[in-house]
Amino acid sequence: MIAAASGCLTAKAQEDFRFDAGGGIGMTGYLGDANTSNLWSSPSWDLECLFRYIVNPRWALKSNLYIGNLNGDSSKMTNIFPSDETYRFSTTFYELGEMAEFNFFNYGMGEYYRKLKRFSPYITAGLGITLWSVEGKTGAALSIPLGIGFKYKPSRRLNLGLEFLMKKTFTDRLDGPALDDPIGIESSFMKNTDWYSTLTFTVSYEFSKRCAVCNYKD
Repeated sequence: MIAAASGCLTAKAQEDFRFDAGGGIGMTGYLGDANTSNLWSSPSWDLECLFRYIVNPRWALKSNLYIGNLNGDSSKMTNIFPSDETYRFSTTFYELGEMAEFNFFNYGMGEYYRKLKRFSPYITAGLGITLWSVEGKTGAALSIPLGIGFKYKPSRRLNLGLEFLMKKTFTDRLDGPALDDPIGIESSFMKNTDWYSTLTFTVSYEFSKRCAVCNYKD
């Protein structure tokens, strides 16, 4: 009984947090009319702000804001346009998204009985809105981000992460008006729409203590 009571007090003393906020920096890739195969042929940069609601050690809901750049150069492709022209573009984009994350392990530090691990790979998916500006033209479209990541806790509140996302957009104008359907193929869900990726390293900090409950029963 004394050992059990001691274990209960220890569990209550452990800190568990509801929210996580931070930011990150990384690189972007693009797939579209100016690059049909090599995602990293013209890499660029991205910055991210993130806010998570930690549902439990396996699940989290994340809101994120990305600001970044996309580049493309059709002269690097093996495909040739009917007009034999080449195109280059540079796009500044802004993305607001809502994501769900599933950790493969119970992610956290502390209670032994919860089998928490201070690292975990995870998968994530969600829905976003992407706004962009290229050649003086602006636009907006829905996007579907899908990806994988890895989290690590160097301390109880601090999180380090690396996340790779592929983002399908419902537009063919992300790479500029000159590359809006240049070969006359009608767009569909999987055809003739632009994709881009983000590979981002993040640092975040947890806050707002959650009430701890001891589930021990004699």
